[in-house]
Amino acid sequence: MRLTSFASGSSGNCVFAGSEQTHILIDAGISAKKIENCLKELELTGKDLDGVFVTHEHVDHIAGIGVMARRYQVPIYATKGTKEAILNSKSVGKIEEELIHIVEPEQDIVVGDLTINATSIWHDAKDPVCYTIQKGGEKIAVATDLGDYNEHVVEKLKDSNVLYIEANHDVKMLEVGPYPYYLKQRILGRHGHLSNERSGQLLVQLWNDRLEHVYLGHLSKDNNFEALAYETVKLEVANSFIGKQVEEVPIEVAKRDTLSKVIYVNQNK
Repeated sequence: MRLTSFASGSSGNCVFAGSEQTHILIDAGISAKKIENCLKELELTGKDLDGVFVTHEHVDHIAGIGVMARRYQVPIYATKGTKEAILNSKSVGKIEEELIHIVEPEQDIVVGDLTINATSIWHDAKDPVCYTIQKGGEKIAVATDLGDYNEHVVEKLKDSNVLYIEANHDVKMLEVGPYPYYLKQRILGRHGHLSNERSGQLLVQLWNDRLEHVYLGHLSKDNNFEALAYETVKLEVANSFIGKQVEEVPIEVAKRDTLSKVIYVNQNK
């Protein structure tokens, strides 16, 4: 399997995952044109997509989904609450309801040779989820907009070869920044976003012998920057019981609005 990010952040999110024969997106929060351009760099087109799995209905996760659905008839997978929100969203335009398939958390969905499983999370949306993608013994986890996590979320994400997890904000930057009080409270709350520190703490719990690569995603443009997210997460891991192993697994930040490096599972094994 392979994974890359087409875009990551408050202005748009779109993650690509796939095998040699099956290709899916996790969210489509950028324009269809940008998605098409990124697919082209992977030597694919919109016609090659086997599905778009939506985490939740916020515009930075669904902005391009309407055009992609109308242009390529690509199947969309979303929870019941997210489906209703998408169909009622004026920003994405009309989508044939038959194209949207219901995702039931904790139940596997098989698309081609990939098995996708959703886990409910707390973000302030109708029915948000994060996803794991598996093929044989390989596993990829994509988890952003968490707000918080518990033992069940950790259990679902653990044993991954590749992790794409949220490191949204630096708490001090957010607290002294220009955002209004209500928005700061929303971001800091359980239904908001993971801070750099909390992202590092989650990574500590997910660290395993199979882990090959970690992407940090969904960084705030105003309350974070790449070097700070990277160093904070890395410090949390280094200060844990696995500190001596932190250099063994690459940790990097997904690019905000361009294609990130493609990660291949088990490439060197």
